[in-house]
Amino acid sequence: MQESQHALCVDDDASAMLARPDAQRDGPLAAEVWVFDAELSHILMVDHRWRGWVPPGGKVEPGETQRMAALREVFEETGVQVDLLERPAAVTVRSYRSGWSATLGISFMAVADRRTPLMPEEGQAVAWLPLDEPWQGWFARDRRRMRQCAAWISEHANGPRTLKQSAGPVTEDAQPLRVSISEVSCGTTSKRSPTTP
Repeated sequence: MQESQHALCVDDDASAMLARPDAQRDGPLAAEVWVFDAELSHILMVDHRWRGWVPPGGKVEPGETQRMAALREVFEETGVQVDLLERPAAVTVRSYRSGWSATLGISFMAVADRRTPLMPEEGQAVAWLPLDEPWQGWFARDRRRMRQCAAWISEHANGPRTLKQSAGPVTEDAQPLRVSISEVSCGTTSKRSPTTP
């Protein structure tokens, strides 16, 4: 939960929930991964049966950290193994289905080779969607945040692997991307009902 304080975006009343002393024990926790391609022009998404296109993610199981859950979920839902960036993308408080209680969630970032074979869960499509085109999904405003995070990754890439808009695929010998902690304005929004189920 401490790393959520370093997320690029904190919204959907997450700040108030995180400030509470019982935040870790109060209610379910979720984790998802915004997996960008090396060109930072596409994002890996799953076609959920009622939420439409969403990042791979899910519930944090007992004994797991949110990072562990994020890695497990992205692999289970897409067949892709990733290294998470040190800095999380976003922290949110959301209801993932009408009538469900609010869930505190954290979105992590990763970069993967778009040529990696995808192995989706049965009955749930997986695809690399372009960041500059809209898609149908439960949390449509996330696309803007995802584009901002892709720009942030491009701006802060360092070390042995520097990502550029025209960069080629990530090679196997590349080290996990390490980025410094620096603020990015991702906007603040309040909780509202999704417009596209």
